[in-house]
Amino acid sequence: MKKRLSTLIAGASIAALALTGCGQGSLSGSAASDSESAGASGDGALTKVVVGVLPIAPSVAVKYGIDKGIFEKHGLDVEFTTSSAGAAMLPAVSTGDLNFAVGNPLSVLTAVDKGLDMKIVSGYSDSKAEGDDINGVVVRADSGIKDFAGLAGKTTSVNALKTQGDLTIMESATIDGGDAGALKFSEMPFPDMEAQLDRGNMDAVWLPEPFLSKALANPDNELLGYPNQKAIPGLPTMVSFTSGKYAQENPEVVADFKAAMTETLAAAEGDQAGAKAMLPEFMKMDAKVAENLKMETWDGAVPSDQLAKLAELAAKLEFLSKAPDVEAMTVK
Repeated sequence: MKKRLSTLIAGASIAALALTGCGQGSLSGSAASDSESAGASGDGALTKVVVGVLPIAPSVAVKYGIDKGIFEKHGLDVEFTTSSAGAAMLPAVSTGDLNFAVGNPLSVLTAVDKGLDMKIVSGYSDSKAEGDDINGVVVRADSGIKDFAGLAGKTTSVNALKTQGDLTIMESATIDGGDAGALKFSEMPFPDMEAQLDRGNMDAVWLPEPFLSKALANPDNELLGYPNQKAIPGLPTMVSFTSGKYAQENPEVVADFKAAMTETLAAAEGDQAGAKAMLPEFMKMDAKVAENLKMETWDGAVPSDQLAKLAELAAKLEFLSKAPDVEAMTVK
């Protein structure tokens, strides 16, 4: 099967991890035309589809599905291209330059709130509902900050504003009895956060893996908590999506993609060691780091309940003008 992967820069790759929302980014390469990608011919030829992914560790499941022949089994010739941020993929999906994409669900909800016709095709990855999660807030051990409510009046760094980082931290502060409106946030790349915390320039930092484990290896730092887990246990970190136009015009292709993605994610979840073994090539990641990396749960089922809660929370905190109807924007 044909595959295209743009150049991946290791630092930027992990730095975008899972929850990047509406930052700038550019797509590499071009997609097939509508006539080329609209469907398989009756002679058994594969249907070509172009899929946008973020250059982050969980995206390796798409490569896993390609290399294992799962997409081909479902009649699809997948060409994938990478974007440094999910926001760059949304207009590309809307215009048909991409047939499908995998990205942050809050970005998809935001796009719908702003008038774009987006359809969720499948689930993709979820944070952990219990135990050690894949992102968390870290403070200095001597900070005196003991819960999320204690972040009031303090500055917490997140990789992008108005995304799932500040959203879940604000809700966690409310749950802990604090004032979400009293929290302050500063936008900063993940690789810079720990040093800024050490220097006292930040009161708290929101980190994904592998940055989270690295920061907590320093005894001067401590985990404040897991905001995803506190706000919405099992919060989805990515979903696959397409445009309403493409879903309407190509229902069989969308159904094939949904089935292939669901099978791929189940296989990758059941073979995490095998999927992680692809990370050194996929992301230029050190093999040892890849082997020990904590990963989200891959799951193709659409987490409708959690997505509805995410939409309601985003509307409550005015990240969205109103909560979109998740059921209506999900491909059945």
